[in-house]
Amino acid sequence: MAKINFGGTLEEVVTREEFPMEKALDVLKKETIAIIGYGVQGPAQSLNLRDNGFNIIVGQRQGSKTWDKAIAHGWIPGETLFDIEEAVKRGTIIQFLLSDAGQIALWPSIKPHMTAGKTLYFSHGFGITFKEQTGIVPPADVDVILAAPKGSGTSVRRLFLQGKGINASYAVFQDASGHAKTKAIALGIGVGAGYLFETDFKKEVYSDLTGERGTLMGAIAGIFEAQYEVLRSKGHTPSEAFNETVEELTQSLMPLVAENGMDWMYANCSTTAQRGALDWKKKFKAATLPVFKELYESVASGAEAKRTIETCSKPDYREKLAEELKEVRESELWQAGAAVRALRPEKASVEASMIN
Repeated sequence: MAKINFGGTLEEVVTREEFPMEKALDVLKKETIAIIGYGVQGPAQSLNLRDNGFNIIVGQRQGSKTWDKAIAHGWIPGETLFDIEEAVKRGTIIQFLLSDAGQIALWPSIKPHMTAGKTLYFSHGFGITFKEQTGIVPPADVDVILAAPKGSGTSVRRLFLQGKGINASYAVFQDASGHAKTKAIALGIGVGAGYLFETDFKKEVYSDLTGERGTLMGAIAGIFEAQYEVLRSKGHTPSEAFNETVEELTQSLMPLVAENGMDWMYANCSTTAQRGALDWKKKFKAATLPVFKELYESVASGAEAKRTIETCSKPDYREKLAEELKEVRESELWQAGAAVRALRPEKASVEASMIN
């Protein structure tokens, strides 16, 4: 494995150069990989694996929207598309890619088919880490592994089609065969990882839940709303407030950070912007650090898992989620955003998603 210096700490990572696709295919040449779940990660991972030459089948509820979606993506009923239990029976590697609530509901019907020698694969450590709440306890004679792309299924597929990749973590919870680690890495390469770093199931889910509720989604959305509200209350127009809150960040500044780091982005901005950012970042860190500490403790205590399970398992969850998302979409902030996005010069040539 390659040793990389991450800010002064040496970590071992797996790159495509040392573990090429040909090796991944050889490791898994006798395996039938059953993708269970065709919502977010399922389409991206199954299509990437199929395009890379692996033996893939998909398990989904017949007659569901996702069944029809799988057919539209080229999966053939009775050949590469089966109902869930049949796919689990046929598969030797079971990629359990349902939502966390979906995994809990389906596990009792999946577990009897997890026979000796099979491999159970996750892209999230939730079900295993919070087993007291989820009830997901695999048999002792199967491998239990994880490969977790650090992005949404849409991004996983888009980057693959662009000839790129997305970073992923991998982990082994249970190694019954003695080859679990190699299989985890091979699958990570197969789904399109740019490089893989090792973790464990608990660390994966703790960092993932913290990130989603924090800077990746929750915190950034809250900060957007707060700044936009202040600007609007002081007489700025919606278009100006949105551009100075969201558009400039997503279209101009974050691409620079992604390309070469935060300091490089600062160096390519005006001196006025540099000075203000460097001064005010300390205040924002001081203001938010206690919130992030509270968030991490809520994750580690299991409170976030409890709320997720209770809320997402309710029969009317999707309807209520649709209402919440509608409220976001129809807010002035994001209505202004829709108008701004429509004015982007390249908008007409960009598709919203490559896996819908």
